[in-house]
Amino acid sequence: MQKKLFTQIRNEWRGNLWLALELLLVSVVMWYIVDLLYCRLATYLEPRGFDAEHCYLIQMGSLTDKSPDYQPEADEEADVAELGERLRHRPEVEAVSFSLNSYPYNGSNSSDRIMFDTLRSPNWTIRRLVTPDFPRVFRYRGTQGETSEQLTEMLRRGDVLVSDNLFRHYGIRATSLVGKEGFHLFGDTTRNYRLGAALQEVRYDDFQQARFCYSYAYNLELIGGGWIDSDCELCVRVKEGQDHDFIACLKADSESQYRIGNIYIADIRSFTDIRRNYQQSEMNQLRNYCIGLGFLLLNIFLGLLGTFWFRTQQRRGEIALHKVNGATNRAVFARLLSEGFSLLLIVTIPALVIDFNLAYAELNAWHNGTTLEWGRLLLCAGTSFVLIGLMIAIGIWYPARRAMQVQPAEALHDE
Repeated sequence: MQKKLFTQIRNEWRGNLWLALELLLVSVVMWYIVDLLYCRLATYLEPRGFDAEHCYLIQMGSLTDKSPDYQPEADEEADVAELGERLRHRPEVEAVSFSLNSYPYNGSNSSDRIMFDTLRSPNWTIRRLVTPDFPRVFRYRGTQGETSEQLTEMLRRGDVLVSDNLFRHYGIRATSLVGKEGFHLFGDTTRNYRLGAALQEVRYDDFQQARFCYSYAYNLELIGGGWIDSDCELCVRVKEGQDHDFIACLKADSESQYRIGNIYIADIRSFTDIRRNYQQSEMNQLRNYCIGLGFLLLNIFLGLLGTFWFRTQQRRGEIALHKVNGATNRAVFARLLSEGFSLLLIVTIPALVIDFNLAYAELNAWHNGTTLEWGRLLLCAGTSFVLIGLMIAIGIWYPARRAMQVQPAEALHDE
């Protein structure tokens, strides 16, 4: 049967040539679409390196001397520390931290270069100055299984924590340097710091790959006085299942329990809202991509469906002849489907060559710092093959089913 099938394809080469060219074009376009969606979704679904669920950002305010309640003798740093201590004693609060330009989905950054021997981190390394409980608030983890509690103790004793990819461009993982002295921060080469742990890469947001997010964390309390004030980021983690109406309850208690000296709670925001607002433009762009690509896929589907529908309708007489000669409906359908899949298989090899050249020329989406990855190329090409195969099957099945319901004598009479 296969020999007869290929003989028929060869004999009808003129019509099949145009169909093969259409399938070739559709295969390349489909691969490009699938590749773009793969890169977007693979980036979005990467581990974030932190957990902001059940976390809240508390914005502090400070009274000025124009306020009648202003206390000129108040110590702002002590009052802020007291506010954090009182929050820690709330029964639903799990951890509290202060930080500078450090919380997730934050548009404000502090960057610094960290050095070790001849190794230099990239200039855009994010510097996170935090109090020791910061890893507990956002559930940081070490590459060697260090828990957030262990990371907290490392910060408390003065160790520095760096992302595992900090020296990636040297081909060195920070995990191999854990426990070593000689790290230099803040551009000061006279003081040595010990590397306590290598962190699982902490992503800047959901649309940047972890491999390009470099960062380190150091204890804010150990770099001198005056850093912890009302301008600091006050972040809290609430125990799971106990954050129902947390914002409303905390606001209700803020004036009576959390007004300390000149410090007061000005605003409370959940990280669910912070994440949504920070990434609104990227989410809108992703939505527009999906709508546009979905519309393009629909047009491809309708085009292939129409092509194979028309092709099958034109062969009603051939179907009738097969049935007259004793072929079952299943056998007729299998033959028609085999013809469509055979044409798709024939064009798959040149389509792969074109896909490879497009990726080699860097005309498709970037991922992992490149446009050409063999695993990704084959996966997206395979997905495209399956999608086009489904379109061919639907385009053949329905008109063939209708054609096979017609009596063979009637179909031959129409011919």
